[in-house]
Amino acid sequence: MRRKGIFSLIIVSVMIASMFSTTTFANENGVQLADDSLSAILIERDTGKILYEKNSNEQLPPASMTKIMTMLLIMEAVDEGRLKMDEKIRTSEYAASMGGSQIFLEPGEEMTVEEMLRGIAIGSANDASVAMAERLAGSEEEFVKLMNKKVKELGLKDTAFKNATGLPTEDHYSTANDMSVMAKELLKYEMITKFTGKYEDYLREDTDKKFWLVNTNRLVKFYPGVDGLKTGFTNDAKYCLTATAEKDGMRVVAVVFGASTSKSRNAQVTKMLDYAFSQYESHPMYEKGHVIGKAKISKGSEKLIDAVTSERISLLTKKGENIEKIEEKISLKENLKAPIQKGDEVGTLKLVQDGKTLVKTKLVANESVEKASWWQLYKRAFGMFTRTGE
Repeated sequence: MRRKGIFSLIIVSVMIASMFSTTTFANENGVQLADDSLSAILIERDTGKILYEKNSNEQLPPASMTKIMTMLLIMEAVDEGRLKMDEKIRTSEYAASMGGSQIFLEPGEEMTVEEMLRGIAIGSANDASVAMAERLAGSEEEFVKLMNKKVKELGLKDTAFKNATGLPTEDHYSTANDMSVMAKELLKYEMITKFTGKYEDYLREDTDKKFWLVNTNRLVKFYPGVDGLKTGFTNDAKYCLTATAEKDGMRVVAVVFGASTSKSRNAQVTKMLDYAFSQYESHPMYEKGHVIGKAKISKGSEKLIDAVTSERISLLTKKGENIEKIEEKISLKENLKAPIQKGDEVGTLKLVQDGKTLVKTKLVANESVEKASWWQLYKRAFGMFTRTGE
């Protein structure tokens, strides 16, 4: 889509309470939460505010946390209608040959997208990850190109993927910061926690090869509110985890790279989650999909399209603090030309206080708009209806 201009609409300030602190939150008290790790980060999901970090931009092997990007591309395809949950995916010999964590797919075996996703999200299945990569891009190699393209779209500078699984290979790395951004993006698709939040499940239930899945993220069972996202382990990466939890309407993401043991990894993430929920609170503003305005479409089957929030929007404060005088700034793109796909960016929404942007998020098209037919364009040019007998 071409951009020829942008217009802005400033909405009346929202008076919510009495005070809002814009202090940088990250580790401001010098608290130590992840001593036994190479790097770590803790963010609030809606705002992306960093609440704690340690070496968060250090490039390290992410192991199976790589599958956060794999799941993100799967969920995008489902959301855009390019993939359906009940579609059956055929397993290639290459996908079936993957080592490490797997659901023991056999060459030629078929499972639905939903079953494959359960295998990836719960059991960290390398074979299912590659089978889905092949379905979406034709080969794992082409899928990796999509992964790295998405990395660039998200503005990440310290991540490079070489496969869809996280199996050890050279020049495959990420950072705690980048992984938290990928997790934030994945959590836009709220359905994902239906899979990542399950502690156990079964595949092939109606066969003699019934397979028991147990979540590699034990915090799903033992920490209230944890419903994802992905563990990782290799000899080089050590014990890694990107976890998410929700409590009292606030969702946070905690990432740990390079812990010495799985027990230590879980303990450090637990400390970060405890810290977030004891010190901060979220103030919801809009749910995902809330209509903010209408964007004009040139030469489309529809003249206008709803511009909706692409994710849930909240503001964050220390506990006990309130917020006031929040100004909404809406910018909708001009000269948008059909076709427009559902989910395409059509503008931005900013929440501003005293000139400082607290939140900036995309506004997206809530539906697809095809090019107008010649007949539609003709009727628009000469009036929607013509009088007979003249």
